[in-house]
Amino acid sequence: MKKLKLKELESCLQQVDTFESPKLLLEQYPTRPHIAACMLYTIHNTFDDIENKTIADLGCGCGMLSIGSAMLGAGMLETFDTVIMNPPFGTKHNKGMDIIFLKTALQMAKTAVYSLHKTSTRQHIQKKAHEWEVKMEVIAELRYDLPASYKFHKKKSILLTSFAPLTKCIHLISP
Repeated sequence: MKKLKLKELESCLQQVDTFESPKLLLEQYPTRPHIAACMLYTIHNTFDDIENKTIADLGCGCGMLSIGSAMLGAGMLETFDTVIMNPPFGTKHNKGMDIIFLKTALQMAKTAVYSLHKTSTRQHIQKKAHEWEVKMEVIAELRYDLPASYKFHKKKSILLTSFAPLTKCIHLISP
């Protein structure tokens, strides 16, 4: 398989359709092509957790992470080496939904979970990782361009700095 450059991957992902009518209750925000490309490129080139691995994309929404993973050589099956996700952030009406997604992902993944989370929840997620006896490491902090998607959004777009640290959780292996 041809090795894609970051810009090539981002360019391809810009062709993926986003939500026509996002649902607030489900916190449906599209993963922007730049965020998806950076996330997937890092996972692929730094951790080797995509090519020839089976991938689950929890909360896949528009399928941006699944499509990008497939472009980087991932397989899609019922058991998974790696889970990649941009879960609901657990705000508005879904308090704690991010933790439910993370716990489910850890149960599904054989090797690793890569997940986007709000910077403000980092300490809570670290506490949960410790409770669940998994290693948690922030491997990137990304700027998340969040477009106005709902009627209550007053600005056309908002740029949130360090909004989405990429978290890697690995199952501990007990002797």
